[in-house]
Amino acid sequence: MQDVGIIMNGVTGRMGTNQHLIRSILALREEGGVELPGGERVIPDPILVGRNERKLQALCEEHDVDRYAVDPELETVLDGEDQIYFDSQVTPRRPEALLKAINAGKHVYCEKPLATDLDEAKEVARAAEGSDVKHGIVQDKLWLPGLIKLRRLIDQGFFGDLLSVRVEFGYWVFTGHVQPAQRPSWNYRAEDGGGIIDDMFSHWSYVLESLFGDVETVSCLGKIHLPERIDENGEAYEATAEDAAYAIMELEDDVIAQLNSSWAVRVNRDDLLEIQVDGTEGSAVAGLRECKSQHHSNTPKPEWNPDTPNEHDFYDDWEDVPDNQVFENAFKEQWAKYIRHVVADEPFPWNFREGAKGVQLTEASYRSWDEGRRVQVPELEL
Repeated sequence: MQDVGIIMNGVTGRMGTNQHLIRSILALREEGGVELPGGERVIPDPILVGRNERKLQALCEEHDVDRYAVDPELETVLDGEDQIYFDSQVTPRRPEALLKAINAGKHVYCEKPLATDLDEAKEVARAAEGSDVKHGIVQDKLWLPGLIKLRRLIDQGFFGDLLSVRVEFGYWVFTGHVQPAQRPSWNYRAEDGGGIIDDMFSHWSYVLESLFGDVETVSCLGKIHLPERIDENGEAYEATAEDAAYAIMELEDDVIAQLNSSWAVRVNRDDLLEIQVDGTEGSAVAGLRECKSQHHSNTPKPEWNPDTPNEHDFYDDWEDVPDNQVFENAFKEQWAKYIRHVVADEPFPWNFREGAKGVQLTEASYRSWDEGRRVQVPELEL
């Protein structure tokens, strides 16, 4: 049995607290640690770092964490014996903190996006690759049950030749005028790193690449649908970052992806995320947890006639893809893999170069929106 010290910076935020601290690190600790290939177990030992001592102390007391430090500039915590630095701060603060941790010889793991622009992302990736540290970026959606089932269908050749992918993501985020918003106000301020393109397109980058192939071009339109919102102090503010984005991407092997991402859409689908994949031999629709499929042999033969009622229930033509396994929390699953990567040198391909690819797609999407044209997404060079 051994411990691995983890400096967790930015865990007082929603994602940092819920997904990374409670459902990942503390859950792994509660289970007796991460099992290594030889059967030995390693226990994560977090130290919580941030700017607000009251929040840090409250988290420690509530969740039986022994250590915290009010050290937003990382002036002291990087001098300790902790092996891993984790960053889930707001994006503009992330590159400087990661570079400090790399220079201090810490292994580094962080939320996405890696940086707010490609030059910074490449600088951080080059620093990590040029050092002896092990680096990784969160790509949690690869471990969602729905996407695991979708991967299973792809690996078994269910689709035949892939034709197209359609991604529908989002939900209505209240402005705060009538009901409190479900997301923090910085998400809607461009000057603070907000915007749904910055937030989601780095996700779409690794999801599309992992399942279907590299993105080669992007055509994107962003939109601020709701220009005024209410912040955490009850004050009205102008939304300067887009709350919706609509994109068409061309992937390798002539696969077309259509992606609608919005915090200004009311949900009329089975899940908050829905990915439909169509191929010559079959189709599938995956959500966060479920996945359903329709083979070529079971495909009905619709005919367009708007003058007569449609009595066919198209939902009945789909079959559920079974679980066939137990699914862990996606964030926890990747945390366990990263810890094994650090301690036991197991492979971990989700590194900072992959993180920079996400920023590259984000930047290309903003450029497409700004210039009103299709933008090439070349192979990334650091």
